[in-house]
Amino acid sequence: MAGTESPRLVLPFASITAQDVPLVGGKNASLGEMVRTLGAVGVAVPDGFATTAAAYRDFVSANALGPVIKEQIAALHAGHGALRAVGKTIRTAFLGGTLPAALRAGIAAAYRELCAREGRADVPIAVRSSATAEDLPHASFAGQQETYLNIVGEEALLAAAVRCLASLFTDRAIAYRETHGFEHEKVALSVGVQVMVRSDVGSAGVMFTIDTETGFPQVVLINASYGLGESVVKGTVNPDELLLFKPALAKGAPSPILRRHLGDKARRIVLAEGDAPTRQEETPAEERARFSLSDADAITLGGWAVRIEDHYSALVGHPVPMDIEWARDGITGALYIVQARPETVQSRPQEKRKRYRLLEQGTVLARGRSIGEGIAAGPVRVVMSPADAFANGDVLVTEMTDPDWLPLMRRAAAVVTDQGGRTCHAAILSRELGIPAVVGTGDATRVLADVKEATVSCALGEEGQVYGARLRIGTTVVDDAPPKRTRTRVMMNLADPGSALRHWRVPADGIGLARMEFIIADEVRVHPMALLHPEQITDPAVRAQVEALRVGETSPGAYFVERLARGVAMLAASQYPHPVIVRLSDFKTNEYANLLGGADFEPHEENPMLGFRGASRYAHERYRDGFLLECAAMRLAREGIGLDNIVLMVPFCRTPDEADRVLAVMAGAGLVRGEHGLQIYVMCEIPSNVILAEEFARRFDGFSIGSNDLTQLTLGVDRDSALLADAFDERNPAVIALIRDVIARAHMAGVPVGLCGQAPSDDPSFAELLVGFGIDSISVNPDSVSRVRERVAVAERVSG
Repeated sequence: MAGTESPRLVLPFASITAQDVPLVGGKNASLGEMVRTLGAVGVAVPDGFATTAAAYRDFVSANALGPVIKEQIAALHAGHGALRAVGKTIRTAFLGGTLPAALRAGIAAAYRELCAREGRADVPIAVRSSATAEDLPHASFAGQQETYLNIVGEEALLAAAVRCLASLFTDRAIAYRETHGFEHEKVALSVGVQVMVRSDVGSAGVMFTIDTETGFPQVVLINASYGLGESVVKGTVNPDELLLFKPALAKGAPSPILRRHLGDKARRIVLAEGDAPTRQEETPAEERARFSLSDADAITLGGWAVRIEDHYSALVGHPVPMDIEWARDGITGALYIVQARPETVQSRPQEKRKRYRLLEQGTVLARGRSIGEGIAAGPVRVVMSPADAFANGDVLVTEMTDPDWLPLMRRAAAVVTDQGGRTCHAAILSRELGIPAVVGTGDATRVLADVKEATVSCALGEEGQVYGARLRIGTTVVDDAPPKRTRTRVMMNLADPGSALRHWRVPADGIGLARMEFIIADEVRVHPMALLHPEQITDPAVRAQVEALRVGETSPGAYFVERLARGVAMLAASQYPHPVIVRLSDFKTNEYANLLGGADFEPHEENPMLGFRGASRYAHERYRDGFLLECAAMRLAREGIGLDNIVLMVPFCRTPDEADRVLAVMAGAGLVRGEHGLQIYVMCEIPSNVILAEEFARRFDGFSIGSNDLTQLTLGVDRDSALLADAFDERNPAVIALIRDVIARAHMAGVPVGLCGQAPSDDPSFAELLVGFGIDSISVNPDSVSRVRERVAVAERVSG
């Protein structure tokens, strides 16, 4: 049947293939393909049928609509008719038409057969539009035509079918085809009829088999909310967001969820009585406070998403990231896939990427989910209707957008919305248009109402910022060329989970230093001992804040464990399967005291740099319980989430005896060196680490030289002292001698050595020295990786 212009007017999904796009449009071809092939591997898709392109053309011919379409489009091109008037005229003509008898009979018969297969009369259905130029690799046509939900009975179905046919000429659909160069007269529309899933009393949403902002291919992104999925697709809610790691799904990890973000889900769309089949209502507070999709259901959906992607990729012989809609029936609890299409932005061939940065500071007025990686500035225009005045280069600020807003969005410098998540129409269209957007701010229309100009930044990670002024913007071209082969591994220093996936294309050999304390400060923000012993907090206001974080904890400290584990997992996922070396916490006591609740658990020290820090804390009674939470988090990240490329590293370990105590505590917490492939490194930053290198090498799997502390403790120079800045020199012969010595002695013991610091990127000769000493890895900031690798390659050629 594929590739032939069948005279049949109506086809069951089970007889439709992915090649039937010219016959039934992209949406229905995909539904047919999934029903026909993926049910056998457990992917549930509601049954249904579709009208064909031949049926559409019969309708157009029987009602003499061809001349109307041609005349109105000609008027639009000649500038004699406005888009709104042209669209209304064509739709009115369609709605005044009648279905030819054969088509009417075919739809009614197919509906009766569907009801028979379902075993009940008058099965509620969803009636969807599927254009023959839709869901193509370069254009999504997201939401350009209409969908009608909870349609019951033959007559209601027939009426909805005519409305679907008319929706081929919504204003937004006409504008979209004009933008992408599709000829209106050559596009047909197929009506898809699908058994209705009762997500109105359950939940629904969208998922992508790729990270929508960075193109990182190893994740499944799920957005979820209560009620019908239109609220997520159209961006009328801030949905829940879950990010799952594909390799962990594949190996059956217990909890392959990298990140959870709880949306407010303020409203939901439910079924209604009368002329309007659906209505919006407030979501009860107790439901808003919990996720609308369980972890188990998210894992099931993630597995289905991977199967769908694998199937479509096999059909064409190359990876095809997918954009998928799902629904959970609230009555039966069953999950279903209700639509799947190719993702249309990140899957395009990538040009040289630009990295944006702000060149000056400003006041952040609104925050939300970032769409894209760019920055743009312009006059602020708060707009409540797509019919409102809007100028080229304005920053569009509104409650939410839908496909009707496309003409405005095409002229916008950036988009800011109160509602919506990363998979809503505002996000999808902003990506296609290549403009930055910040969605789900909650109150941008209010806080920006009196602002003249704004800067919209999506350059810092998952959270986007809107500044209340026009700020200067800088750009650089990013070199994502495949890495040159070097014996010496060139790795990154990275500790921000929110921006981790943005660095997946950097040609690095992994992460050589991920500072856990940075993750605790940014992602957790509370002292672990405060969570375990809130009764010891003296400030009632601080105690109340800590107690609020503990609400819903399954065990004391679970908040800390969960947040830290998934923060580290994001870093590890971005570089999988390359190693990611996570340094256990190395706050100084004054820094720990600055965490929420920390002041009551930290001693005052005159010189915290040389005090109660690093390994000395881990087995000590003052912090041992807090360290056990760190261990639990690392075990969850490695064994629960499935990131077995995580290497742990002990900082500021003064003596071998101290190392033994720390390793014993870690083993007692289930982190046993060598089990489940676990490697444990030690920082080499104290002269004793060099002098006793053989002793440390017997206890650890590798060394990482911390050149800042090693320089400080070798030269006796406070690295934070401005007065002694000239004396702080990593190139001092004493420091160089220690670096050379520890590399040689570690290698004699069969243990690798790396160095994490910026010096090799700032000083080419320093990189050459390290390579000459035989260092195994160098870890630098992400923007220095390519430059340092070039220097390493040259040094390796010179040294032979």
